Amino acid sequence: MHGEDALALLAIYLKADPTYRPIKDMTSRRWHLRTACGEFEILTSGAKWYDTRAKKGGGGAIDLTMHVEKLSFVDAVKCLQERIRARG
Repeated sequence: MHGEDALALLAIYLKADPTYRPIKDMTSRRWHLRTACGEFEILTSGAKWYDTRAKKGGGGAIDLTMHVEKLSFVDAVKCLQERIRARG
């Protein structure tokens, strides 16, 4: 699962920034999102992500879920499973 897919599952509010112009990686996108744990500005490129406000990045949906939902690894996996199931 790519970062953008995970963001769609996790966000209460999610919007791509149409003014963002990548400098290094032309496939990257900037997203503004809100979760139950706060508001974030996340750059994504494939499975990689970077939180511009916290200056923290990582790779993969589980890692991203741990960051934006402030969960442990096990709880992040459970959270993603529940949200995938809910989407059907």
